[in-house]
Amino acid sequence: MMSRTAITGARIFDGERCHDDSHLIVEDGRIIALARGAAPAGLSVTDLAGGILSPGFIDVQVNGGGGVLLNENPTAEGMGAIAAAHRRYGTTALLPTLITDTRERTAATIEAAIAAQVPGVIGLHLEGPHLDPARKGAHLAELMRPLKDDDIALYASAAEKLGSLMVTLAPRNATPEAVARLAKAGVIVSLGHAECTADEAEALFDAGARGATHLYNAMSPLTHREPGLVGAVLTRGDVWTGIIADGHHVDPRALEVAFAAKAGPARIFLVTDAMSLVGSDEDEFQLNGRTVRRHRGDFCPRLTLEDGTLAGSDIDMASSLRFLVAKTGMSVEDTLRRATADPADFLRIGDVRGRLVPGARADLVHLDDDLNVKSVWLAEEL
Repeated sequence: MMSRTAITGARIFDGERCHDDSHLIVEDGRIIALARGAAPAGLSVTDLAGGILSPGFIDVQVNGGGGVLLNENPTAEGMGAIAAAHRRYGTTALLPTLITDTRERTAATIEAAIAAQVPGVIGLHLEGPHLDPARKGAHLAELMRPLKDDDIALYASAAEKLGSLMVTLAPRNATPEAVARLAKAGVIVSLGHAECTADEAEALFDAGARGATHLYNAMSPLTHREPGLVGAVLTRGDVWTGIIADGHHVDPRALEVAFAAKAGPARIFLVTDAMSLVGSDEDEFQLNGRTVRRHRGDFCPRLTLEDGTLAGSDIDMASSLRFLVAKTGMSVEDTLRRATADPADFLRIGDVRGRLVPGARADLVHLDDDLNVKSVWLAEEL
């Protein structure tokens, strides 16, 4: 596209709602205007001939893609391969995610993320090692450990250098005082893989934890006498949470319950928790020395360890959107918001990503009416 271009011919989703009979003007990779009617004369015009134009998707939990798993390839090149694999499915910004690993692997991954100048990689998500062995999921319990002063110093330093640093931890291995120090340093703290009471969770939210990691999965459930982490998340209006919509991690009825129950203004946004097989024809991979296998299913494959434990997902963001619309009846606008503006607001980057507003990056995805990806642009390409 030329320096200043008008994009027309599609419904335009701005991050909150759709606009018909409108055009988007971009220049040098930035949004200039979204306006009704025909594009002004004298501009280069790109006619999309139908479909939906949306901000690019943002995914804060991506373990791998394109045959690359971050734990096995914690390098800038590995992060680039993961981002490229997910870009074809509309994700233009993501946090490569390292699940519980050794101190050495964690430190090396942080250094790689700081050094990386990779399109689409906007930070790093450390899902562990400060988790609860009682809710380990596919993580190795023997690598889980308490959050200590040297960890806090490492994460605080990294947060200064990374666009976004997200750390998932559990009350069992992190005190409110430690969480407050992380939050003050700019680390986005999320609770997950946690067996805790609602009160224990609330104490960390009060200390500055901003969200929760993959709601329902690997956390204490909501019951009528002890609401657990699920109950604390749903009733706190200041707490965000990701959720996996792949048909395996959460039943569609439980998705509907969560969306209906969540107190705002903080919202539930989509994450894929994708593993290396997304965008790959392989059917198994290694995770901390264990084999994870792909089991093909009706909507999307299921990934498990040999004992049947779910081990991340094999879904991309566009497929997650289609799943929500098909299985819960959620509107297209509501669904798209949960992959664009909502995760951007969770990461505190909603002024530059996730919305088509003046000054924001022109990271764009063109979808057909069934939410299949037709084309993707990064701001650097416009």
